[in-house]
Amino acid sequence: MLRLGALRLRGLALRSSQGRPSSAGLREGQESPPSPPEWKDRAETVIIGGGCVGVSLAYHLAKAGMRDVVLLEKSELTAGSTWHAAGLTTYFHPGINLKKIHYDSIKLYERLEEETGQVVGFHQPGSIRLATTPERVDEFKYQMTRTNWHATEQYIIEPEKIHELFPLLNMDKILAGLYNPGDGHIDPYSLTMALATGARKYGALLKYPAPVTSLKPRPDGTWDVETPQGSVRANRIVNAAGFWAREVGKMIGLDHPLIPVQHQYVITSTIPEVKALKRELPVLRDLEGSYYLRQERDGLLFGPYESQEKMKLQASWVAHGVPPGFGKELFESDLDRITEHVEAAMEMVPVLKKADIINIVNGPITYSPDILPMVGPHQGVRNYWVAIGFGYGIIHAGGVGTYLSDWILHGEPPFDLIELDPNRYGKWTTTQYTEAKARESYGFNNIVGYPKEERFAGRPTQRVSGLYKILESKCSMGFHAGWEQPHWFYKPGQDTQYRPSFRRTNWFEPVGSEYKQVMQRVGVIDLSPFGKFNIKGQDSTQLLDHLCANVIPKVGFTNISHMLTPRGRVYAELTVSHQSPGEFLLITGSGSELHDLRWIEEAAVRGGYDVEIRNITDELGVLGVAGPYARRVLQKLTSEDLSDDVFKFLQTKSLKISDIPVTAIRISYTGELGWELYHRREDSAALYERIMNAGQEEGIDNFGTYALNALRLEKAFRAWGSEMNCDTNPLEAGLDYFIKLNKPANFTGKQALKQIKAKGLKRRLVCLTLATDNVDPEGNESVWYKGKVIGNTTSGSYSYSIQKSLAFAYVPVELSEVGQQVEVELLGKNYPATIIQEPLVLTEPTRTRLQKDGRKS
Repeated sequence: MLRLGALRLRGLALRSSQGRPSSAGLREGQESPPSPPEWKDRAETVIIGGGCVGVSLAYHLAKAGMRDVVLLEKSELTAGSTWHAAGLTTYFHPGINLKKIHYDSIKLYERLEEETGQVVGFHQPGSIRLATTPERVDEFKYQMTRTNWHATEQYIIEPEKIHELFPLLNMDKILAGLYNPGDGHIDPYSLTMALATGARKYGALLKYPAPVTSLKPRPDGTWDVETPQGSVRANRIVNAAGFWAREVGKMIGLDHPLIPVQHQYVITSTIPEVKALKRELPVLRDLEGSYYLRQERDGLLFGPYESQEKMKLQASWVAHGVPPGFGKELFESDLDRITEHVEAAMEMVPVLKKADIINIVNGPITYSPDILPMVGPHQGVRNYWVAIGFGYGIIHAGGVGTYLSDWILHGEPPFDLIELDPNRYGKWTTTQYTEAKARESYGFNNIVGYPKEERFAGRPTQRVSGLYKILESKCSMGFHAGWEQPHWFYKPGQDTQYRPSFRRTNWFEPVGSEYKQVMQRVGVIDLSPFGKFNIKGQDSTQLLDHLCANVIPKVGFTNISHMLTPRGRVYAELTVSHQSPGEFLLITGSGSELHDLRWIEEAAVRGGYDVEIRNITDELGVLGVAGPYARRVLQKLTSEDLSDDVFKFLQTKSLKISDIPVTAIRISYTGELGWELYHRREDSAALYERIMNAGQEEGIDNFGTYALNALRLEKAFRAWGSEMNCDTNPLEAGLDYFIKLNKPANFTGKQALKQIKAKGLKRRLVCLTLATDNVDPEGNESVWYKGKVIGNTTSGSYSYSIQKSLAFAYVPVELSEVGQQVEVELLGKNYPATIIQEPLVLTEPTRTRLQKDGRKS
């Protein structure tokens, strides 16, 4: 046997023979038998892939009452990544709603054995994330305030408690731990077999071996799914094919941005000190050492995440496809790649030094560029859904099965998970980008997760605006759906480095200067990443009237409209401009481009509307010009009268700025006097230079999205994805002005909203000021009242006008009055906060109107 300590003492470059994992995967003698010779020619849903995710979806759909659920697996259940997984389960996730996925998975796994009669091998000894640096302690505090308003049980614990729970630790460097009592691990094979038993119990057909050989879409939106055993006509198909998902996508012309990654873990023989313990050790995550470690019978199992330089992609599978017949095979182990992590583990858990290795597992897991799975319907292909790219399939399987089945059955997602939307990627997501980001994501598995985090691999993509070359040396860029967009600008002598922090950092003062630039003079911002759609045709007005809760703007005008779900949640916020009779320009946020386009396209098909919908996002650049001198600067460059009486707020016109054709909309997310100028992308540089030259006398300068956020918060402008999304209804979000319940059209969500209004709201969005020190709210922090968590912030910033922190938050209606005192938790400390009358700063159109009214009176 190979002794772990030998790696460090002898510096060996070793290989180990491959064996199957013990309880960490498929046990000998437990091969799943072929399915019975039953077949169905028609199905409501066909699921492609028999790993834990696909089987979970079959289980949930069938249990929820869907008839004719068919799962097709090319070889046998668990083949691929499921069978060799380490099986870790955790309530923890740094995201917000992904915590719900983890929660739902664990709660399902707790009851599954009783429901199905199948042993699942679920252990719940808890887990501890170790902090050995002050930055990591800050991260734990940051994550606690993002967790306290969830059902997840999570605590920061002191070194004494850590040692009590895990007595085999070397405590020299440990400062704190993040403890989740319900965490643990489960046998992936047994889990999948229990889900399969449940799926069959409720009427699903699980067919294997039944490889899918062809997918043929039909004009009515159904699919013909062909296999060697016959064809199935399906109302929808779900690609849950694991590392075969790319091959399935290619059958219909899609190139899913996925890549297999080699992940290794090591299993030891019996360790006397482990065997002597009276209770199972909690799962350990040494974040600085970048590995997990758990008890495996009387030994230990640990798995590292190597750096992006050392980790290994299975890139040949992307280029040439997965080898035929690969299913329950493993790669050759490579201990050289993980030596430094082995040494870190032996230092942290010294009993490992004398432990013998009995197994090394090196198997493929599938990564998307950002490590998150792709879950939901795919834009551009009717009734094609995906559940792919699971780097952590075991903990996601149960919750994703619940989430997707609910969405399929009810026509909308049960809660917001846009971070998993498969449509977050587009044509700009090349194979080279996917490889670079997968390397980075794997290597960054355990780095400190800061707010406003940026990751730089694979950038820039082909999706840069016409200003990128001009601005890249002047600012810190942020990544938005493939685009590079200025976050903040620096001046000579200022610190230009990317310095993430939980506290105010090097961008704080420059952003303050940009804020003053817009409030006192005039600023220019690159808004090219906006999603942009052109809709026209004889039914275009009717389609938008059906989709949007606001009225349709008159020709030559613009409004803010919201697309709602059938349950009355806010699916999207759009700027709708009526350019000519029956022709509209729709604008959405960069991260919502294909998310919103899919919703619009599906509504058009479902309703039989005669419309043409074009995605013109990559064709148009956008410049925003805002501030008290915006009119003066632009008037120098056009013969069009820009005066307040002639070019009114929310009006849109086609004109020329210095001979460059633009669609100008008098609107600005800053709340100040301003225009958005839509133009051909190739004209961006020339348009920008001419505006900057024209504004020299007025002191024109650039500003970025950080300043924009501070400005919009002071004006109490809501942001989709923060103040509103599929978790919120527009009434609680304070969007009443934009919701026209009395308009004749029976827009989507109208009836649900009427019911919500009749029942009365339970919570309301409010604006808070906070007296903090060197930290500002970001959003998703806990709001406290009398020692209890009663709500959460949605976004926040520093207000440069009143020199206090500012935040939006949801609180109970009874605590939503102006003047109400609450507390907001930031980095482990509760800061006093006061609900204020919004907006903190009146918008320019409001100020102008009040001035006119004052002169009249």
